[in-house]
Amino acid sequence: MCAKPIAYVLSDSIGETAELVIKAGLSQYNNGEYKIQRIPYAEDKSTVDEAIMLAKENEGIIGFTIVDPELRAYINEQADKNGVEAIDIMGPMMRAMERAFGTKPRLKPGLVHKLDEDYFKKVEAIEFAVKYDDGRDPRGISRADIILIGVSRTSKTPLSQYLALKRLKVANVPILPEVDPPEELFMVDPRKCIGLQISPEKLNDIRKERLKSLGLGDQATYANLQRIHQELDYFHKVVKKIGCKVVDVSNKAVEETANVILQVYQKQAGGK
Repeated sequence: MCAKPIAYVLSDSIGETAELVIKAGLSQYNNGEYKIQRIPYAEDKSTVDEAIMLAKENEGIIGFTIVDPELRAYINEQADKNGVEAIDIMGPMMRAMERAFGTKPRLKPGLVHKLDEDYFKKVEAIEFAVKYDDGRDPRGISRADIILIGVSRTSKTPLSQYLALKRLKVANVPILPEVDPPEELFMVDPRKCIGLQISPEKLNDIRKERLKSLGLGDQATYANLQRIHQELDYFHKVVKKIGCKVVDVSNKAVEETANVILQVYQKQAGGK
């Protein structure tokens, strides 16, 4: 083997998978010193021919991840003709899976990266929900896909996290009579805003239980029915001024409310 082995990574996508496998193999040789050259988006025979000539001239090897069975066969055929070592990284695995699962593969390049992209969008949405939870930074309002508005204990935070799993960026804003809502709330498209309505009695029960869980008496102002009516009256004034959709969460689990919000969002997104 030459002083510094070279491997050509041939892929019908960006070549990341093949490069990782090749690196793992090369690390076992020559003290891990090697050179890798990626040849991405190889979808035709001319690109394959160029890669094989490079490998032949430089006494290198080829590792490839190609989903098209005809192109895979062509690579193996031409590599054999030219005395080039070519490693089919995807082919044997896909054939084994086809036998085991009894179904044909989709044969679409780059699907793993689409899955990765979906994962990172989900992570980004979760981080967004945490950062812009409970109105702590009004700048998130203009960047959000959905803005949840409600008084305390209307499930704003768990709803934000649940919707984040659907890759939606959600900010939530608490409503208190003593605190003016952020100006940004009245500047965004009202179709992004969802008011969370709840019956006074239900909210009273929830808040009493919350106080008990904290080891506090249930006679605090927080669970006072008169105070609750005051907060809800102010909430209705705010959502009326915004002109947004209101969803009743009184007797709904978080998942049920989230599904209602998703339906509203998808309907309104389709109408934009």
